[in-house]
Amino acid sequence: MNNIILRRGKEESLKRFHPWIFSGAILRADGPLQEGDLVLVRDSEGREMGIGHYQIGSIAVRMLTFGEGTAVDDAFWHARLSEAYRLREALHLSGRADNNIYRLVHGEGDRLPGLVVDVYGRTAVMQAHSVGMHCQRHDIARALVAASQGQVDSVYYKSETTLPFKAQLQQENGFLIGQAEGNVAVENGLKFHIDWLRGQKTGFFVDQRENRSLLEHYARGRRVLNMFCYTGGFSVYALRGGAEVVHSVDSSAKAIDLTRANAELNFPGDARHEAFAEDAFKFLDQAGDHYDLIVLDPPAFAKHKDALRHALKGYTRLNAQAFRKIRPGGILFTFSCSQAVNKDQFRLAVFTAAAQSGRHVRILHQLHQPADHPINIYHPEGEYLKGLVLEVE
Repeated sequence: MNNIILRRGKEESLKRFHPWIFSGAILRADGPLQEGDLVLVRDSEGREMGIGHYQIGSIAVRMLTFGEGTAVDDAFWHARLSEAYRLREALHLSGRADNNIYRLVHGEGDRLPGLVVDVYGRTAVMQAHSVGMHCQRHDIARALVAASQGQVDSVYYKSETTLPFKAQLQQENGFLIGQAEGNVAVENGLKFHIDWLRGQKTGFFVDQRENRSLLEHYARGRRVLNMFCYTGGFSVYALRGGAEVVHSVDSSAKAIDLTRANAELNFPGDARHEAFAEDAFKFLDQAGDHYDLIVLDPPAFAKHKDALRHALKGYTRLNAQAFRKIRPGGILFTFSCSQAVNKDQFRLAVFTAAAQSGRHVRILHQLHQPADHPINIYHPEGEYLKGLVLEVE
């Protein structure tokens, strides 16, 4: 294992357990490095600061351990993944007949930066966001099965779109362990087709579970519009909550097919639901004042800080359209999943939209990611999901 030597004073963030080392903090390496290598990080005096994965780019090292004496071996992977599984047990997310969908590993939040693992039934879908995690994917998959205490017996690897493109790994998705027979999983008693083969992320937006349950509470007797519906999670919860009408909208025809399939899976032949493959902004422009509950859950408008200004304008425009269309006394669920947009910036964008519409608006709930997407207190960048539930007079 090669050493990386930091510039003087650049070890201070590691003393605070921040898991990223930026390229500008590195003085030198004592040997040739390949992207994905495990490296031992030392301060300018030669003291060991921990072990991490080296990668090319602004974030040069993602730290796995801090201090001295911890090896990154099979025992390490088993210990970290067992710790992650015990938390999900404590949250009562695993081992339930009415729920077998949850996030098992949330990157830095579980002290495994660059790794995401979602569980669907007995299948774990693993994504590597760093070359280092990709290189150790087989070790991680074996440890996953062992750490889950028999709850997981298949591991599907899906990192084709998440690995740095400059690494030129030509990675292909596929099963590392086992082979799943079906793709239906259960969330809070509702069934969902999970497209881990071709779907976005790992196949389902696991992070909205608790917010979907909250929407169900508000749905009774309402006419619901679910924008950017993807696979229709909010729509299915609204149907169970007793909504009068549920309309689902997404620009992807494939997503609309999945939404229809999920509605049919839970509420066969239910005429309350319709789905439309249309552009969200165009649909809202043309919509009348038919809806008294609207969900805005768009994809990330800003994937990096350079796009922040443009993203905030997008959130303002989208929310202003919804404010203008929603019926008096209506409820708006609005979200941002852009890590580059913080809570205050998102709230200001929604405030601006409300002011532009001239409507009186009250905040009922401030929403965030659930506990199986934990935020490392030393890595506040891990807080990415922001949401507001608003009443519009």
